Amino acid sequence: MEVVNVSGLKNNPSEALRMAQRDVVVVMNRDKPNALMVGVEASGALDLEGVRPALATALFRDGNLSLVRAATLAKMSVSRFASHVSRLGIPVVNLDAAAARQDMETLDEWLAAS
Repeated sequence: MEVVNVSGLKNNPSEALRMAQRDVVVVMNRDKPNALMVGVEASGALDLEGVRPALATALFRDGNLSLVRAATLAKMSVSRFASHVSRLGIPVVNLDAAAARQDMETLDEWLAAS
């Protein structure tokens, strides 16, 4: 087990991440444990059944990963991942009305120029 204090984490986060790839890292705030860092690759957590798709789905839903990157994490094709999230009620394309209108105008201009 490795230990890092909050100020050490703030000053050198990459070192804490490197330590988490080797072992569990306890983040201390003063003399109290505040958080745990666990390297997902080293722990084998991503190899457990269903973990990759679940993590990819949550990261995509929350806007932290693009569709392509989430599909890659889930080890699925983009079309299969898009179907997967659609079945869960998660929109594959998330545009507001103004952005959708702008996209349609751009498409109309492109088609007119062709």
